[in-house]
Amino acid sequence: MQKGETGAGARFVAALRAVPRNLRDDLWTTAHDPLSRTERPGWRDWMPAFALVLGFTAALIAIPNVNQLTAVYGLNMSYAVLLGGLQSAALVLALVRPVPAWWAVTIAMVIVTALAEPRAPDVFLPWTGPGLALQAGVLLLLALRVRPRAAVEALLISILVGLAGGLFVSRAHDYDIGAAAAILTTVVVIGAALRASRVARTELVMQEELTAEERARRTLLEERNRIARELHDVLAHHMSLISIQAQVAPHLVEDPPDELKENLAAIRENAVEALTELRRVLGVLRSEDPLSEGARHTPQPTLDRLDELVGNVRDAGQTVTARTTGEPRPLSPGVELSAFRIVQEALSNVMRHAPGTEARVELGYEPHALAIRVTNTAPAEPAPPSRTAGHGLLGMRERTTMLGGELAVGSTPDGGYEVTAILPATPRKPPANQVEDTP
Repeated sequence: MQKGETGAGARFVAALRAVPRNLRDDLWTTAHDPLSRTERPGWRDWMPAFALVLGFTAALIAIPNVNQLTAVYGLNMSYAVLLGGLQSAALVLALVRPVPAWWAVTIAMVIVTALAEPRAPDVFLPWTGPGLALQAGVLLLLALRVRPRAAVEALLISILVGLAGGLFVSRAHDYDIGAAAAILTTVVVIGAALRASRVARTELVMQEELTAEERARRTLLEERNRIARELHDVLAHHMSLISIQAQVAPHLVEDPPDELKENLAAIRENAVEALTELRRVLGVLRSEDPLSEGARHTPQPTLDRLDELVGNVRDAGQTVTARTTGEPRPLSPGVELSAFRIVQEALSNVMRHAPGTEARVELGYEPHALAIRVTNTAPAEPAPPSRTAGHGLLGMRERTTMLGGELAVGSTPDGGYEVTAILPATPRKPPANQVEDTP
């Protein structure tokens, strides 16, 4: 029990020793916490308007404040104008430098208390009515711009200084600090609550931005995993061909030298090891793949199945026309797979976002590239927004970038939509052991 009391006493002593340092850090500074910016017009954007309104309000309050200082508090006119103007200027200064403004209005209060010679028994010291309003306004702006601890410290100092000054100068005059303390406490609580609300909204916006970024990153990774799974099948097919050809090659040559056999055996061994590693990687990529086992082992589509794809879209009720320009030729499996997927995604987007429109698929075989263009006419009415975040455009962009191509998407002049992709395409070379027929 004594040890607990000793620990509590040590913490209390440490807290008392920290008070002067905290007061110095919080109230002996010109620093302030800037209000956070949002997409809507923020504090800085409205600063000129706030300054104009506060300046006009401070000028209006200064007139009755100076009159009371001279007529009721017995101050000389020059002192009354100087101190009343200082209190009004502090209200405007609090917009940009709240702590110095609070010091200015508090010091003016102390000087008024010291110089006052009340001419009536019911004079309210140390504040005039307008002076109390200016003190409250400065404390409100202070609570909006600094930490709650600093605002509470300023409030307590204001009340204590006002209490001490009133008791010292009021003499036989009636004096009540309770109303002033209630007013000042209320404005500080309001200012601190507004500041806390603003900080909470800012943190919420930041969290939403981080969540959106994380969602976009996760979507990108999911799409890349899907592309990697598809390309694995293409790559595994070629590695299998290399392994088989390396195994068969020695039998195609009479009396092959030992060096050739060793090299071909090494090639086959490396191909088998690479294929094993590919299968291991594929197992990791498909560890959470929801596709059925049959769908996983389905051969990856090529442009030979484009007519089937267009037919399925027509069967779904979408009007689609297809046209091919140039001389069709077999391309590398990666290019054909990516081209098929781009067309598939584009048509899926048409059915999802523009049902009932006319879609057009165009393939252009160029000497060193494959041009893909999928367009649709303007929908009669906007389609309802999708409840799920699609990967269509992201997948097209990833596939095009992977092949070093270009992708352009956007609206057409007639209100429709267009997807254009240019994929570098090099014709597939026939296997080395394939013998062409000659006449």
